[in-house]
Amino acid sequence: MKVRVPRSLVRRVGIPLVSAIASSWRIRSRDEAHRTTLVDAGQPFVFLVWHEVLLPLLWYHRHQGIAIVVSEAREGRYLGDLASRIGYRLLPGSSTRGGARALLGAVRVLHEGSPVAFTPDGPRGPRRDVKPGVVSAAQRAGVPVLPVHAVVSSAWRLRSWDRMVIPKPFARIDVRYGAPFVVGPGPAGLTQGVERCAVALDALEAELLA
Repeated sequence: MKVRVPRSLVRRVGIPLVSAIASSWRIRSRDEAHRTTLVDAGQPFVFLVWHEVLLPLLWYHRHQGIAIVVSEAREGRYLGDLASRIGYRLLPGSSTRGGARALLGAVRVLHEGSPVAFTPDGPRGPRRDVKPGVVSAAQRAGVPVLPVHAVVSSAWRLRSWDRMVIPKPFARIDVRYGAPFVVGPGPAGLTQGVERCAVALDALEAELLA
């Protein structure tokens, strides 16, 4: 039986606890120029992040003016409350609920000049299976996709579909950015973009673990 934690309790206790633990994490990044070059040029882009490492990457990119697509399911609301507290703009919706609204909202925000973060395998999986929403948003807005991944030295893993990573106190977190890429036009561009997303994230993980 699943225990339903009241959202008010998560806000009062859970978020301060996560923030306290996160402040102890030792984060280092590689190839961050892939991100800073886009930011310095005022170029909006789509962050591409596997759902399982969303928590440490949310913390690392806090207060950077990023919008994030969050699920309207209970777990998504918990993450959304944390993201909102640390400076993210929330775009409710997912591939299964409110997907069209989330996509339109993401394209609008990208046109306004802000980056948007997507978890292409969220909110319910299958794990590491890229859904086309993230690629479609980048294609419609005409912006690049920026893959980013993280590897954690010590973490708890939830018994969830994504095996979500919760770094332990004082964990070392290695973050790496891939080269941004542009999605080509039409159905063929969409298909190639989906394939490239998975390849890019898998390559980042292999590089981090090497």
